[in-house]
Amino acid sequence: MAEKKTGPVVKDVKSELVFTKKNYQLLLISIAIVAVGFILMMGTTGNIYDFRRTLLAPIVVLAGFAFGIYAILKK
Repeated sequence: MAEKKTGPVVKDVKSELVFTKKNYQLLLISIAIVAVGFILMMGTTGNIYDFRRTLLAPIVVLAGFAFGIYAILKK
């Protein structure tokens, strides 16, 4: 007699995203903060050693990266 072969068992797997909607919103905010930092770094004046270019802009960029790490690790 021929044995009846059954196909593979299909389980209902829910397609869950790694991040939630809140994580994506926080990531977009961090990208915007980094972009603002780079815009500040470009500057409009010819003075290379301006306070905005040498101190403020790098701090804003680093704060944006730190906020991005927070957004990734937030559960």
